[in-house]
Amino acid sequence: MTDTIENLQRKMDAAASALDFEEARRIRDRINLMRGGASAAEAAQSDTSDLVRQQPGAMGLGTSRQRPSPLPGWKPPPKPDPMTSGRKRK
Repeated sequence: MTDTIENLQRKMDAAASALDFEEARRIRDRINLMRGGASAAEAAQSDTSDLVRQQPGAMGLGTSRQRPSPLPGWKPPPKPDPMTSGRKRK
């Protein structure tokens, strides 16, 4: 059973029209694997149930944490004194 990307696209559209979004997701993942270079048989046998897409903006400097957390014991620096800010040193 060798499905082409066009056939899988039609099956995915039919599954989405029938509100079977899980099946549409599985077919979409197979299409992506085939576009990435996998054969149709490899794409059909692969298990993509635990793959999660990265959220936009979640990647930050080599980590997948949503927001960086401060190190233990870190305190923010003190705010500058408003009476001395903006003055030149003589």
